[in-house]
Amino acid sequence: MIDWMLSRPSILPALDPDFKPPVLAHRTYLQAVKDAGGGVPLVLGLERGDGSLSRFETRVFEESDPRTEASKFYVERLVKFLLWQRGGWRVYVGGPKSIGEHIQQCYQAGGSRAFDFEFMGVSIYDKAFTVVICDADEVPAQKENASALGRHLEGYRIGFDLGGSDRKVSAVVNGEAIYSEEVMWNPIQTADPAYHYNEVMTAIKTAASKMPRLDAIGGSAAGVYVDNRARIASLFRAVPKERYHEVHDLFPRISREMGVPLVMVNDGEVTALAGSMSLEDNGVLGIAMGTSEAGGYVNLDGNITGWLNELAFCPVDYNPAAPVDEWSKDYGVGALYFSQQCAFRLAPKVGISLPDNILNAEKLKIIQDKMEAGEEGALKIWQSMGVYLGYTLAHYADFYDIRHALILGRVTSGKGGDLLLSGAQEVLEKEFPALAESMCVQLPDEKSRRVGQSIAAASLPDISK
Repeated sequence: MIDWMLSRPSILPALDPDFKPPVLAHRTYLQAVKDAGGGVPLVLGLERGDGSLSRFETRVFEESDPRTEASKFYVERLVKFLLWQRGGWRVYVGGPKSIGEHIQQCYQAGGSRAFDFEFMGVSIYDKAFTVVICDADEVPAQKENASALGRHLEGYRIGFDLGGSDRKVSAVVNGEAIYSEEVMWNPIQTADPAYHYNEVMTAIKTAASKMPRLDAIGGSAAGVYVDNRARIASLFRAVPKERYHEVHDLFPRISREMGVPLVMVNDGEVTALAGSMSLEDNGVLGIAMGTSEAGGYVNLDGNITGWLNELAFCPVDYNPAAPVDEWSKDYGVGALYFSQQCAFRLAPKVGISLPDNILNAEKLKIIQDKMEAGEEGALKIWQSMGVYLGYTLAHYADFYDIRHALILGRVTSGKGGDLLLSGAQEVLEKEFPALAESMCVQLPDEKSRRVGQSIAAASLPDISK
């Protein structure tokens, strides 16, 4: 019933001929609505914990149209994307009642989107997740809150970034990194909160030992952080619920023990901040491809938006047979396409087998070494990811104002970064020429590498007050 809208891309990923980009599906659907007389308005409103609210306006078929199942699919995928891009514990669905009822059925305990129901409600916003069915003109007015982030470089600071495979830390003096280290670790599979505390403290104390004093600490990691506390974080997935409070309060505890302010934010935000600082421009979407996919956005005014930007859970493939994420139980989400998980997923298709008893960072290096050696199968993995990236950036551009798309992370190392860029650029130039002109897709330049994730993180605390 929805096959007609799942358009085949003109450029196919070498290892995934059934890939169905959302950007093409949306355009096919909206054109069909237009051809049917323009349909009716549908307005989505997403209210966050601080009372801010995002709106998204589109059009759908009238309820009498036999293609109403396509409308339900289209709107559900929109809601899923917007929830993880912008966040919200209350979702207004202003439009045909049957669509609102479908969203309500999906986003409830026991529904197909029970994961999102729980996380957007209790886990992130500490409220009961609610779907409000209403008319389009009853959706509240937009109320966005944007604020400045970081860019404070004075004094003796530490910046750290906690990835799923490695942790990085820098000692930063007046904006210059005087010491940096990168250490492999295994947080995602470790249940003991003491392990996380000891590893982070070791990194901080090592960097602190390189400076005569310490004024502030800034950190980043995948997840949602509110008041420097981890609401949800993939790093702590193995920590049992009865001990989660120990990692929930991990960073305020470290701040108290070190005796300095500590600011903790999502790693995607720091990625975008680092890009904005180095490029000296705004409208930056940062995409970090590591253990998972992390996103962050600095708007055209140079501020962050208060959105979640958790692109790892946003749908990027509408193929019904797309791979399913083990955590969210949803299919075709970003984490499986723009991270080391994608390399692991595609490796068997080219005959690359990986040992089970080594760290994921070591598994990725095995595949990357084959790519650097020019092995055709390994090259096809990154070529496929480049095609994914091109279509997905066009999709993201329907939700963000993007001047610069900054791509970084362990997956982009070596030749991989160039393959990703060339694949994405080919897609944009052929399918979306106007976007190819207005959006610059790039890897970090040397200045970006000097600023880096950890230096941008170090700039988070404001010690001038």
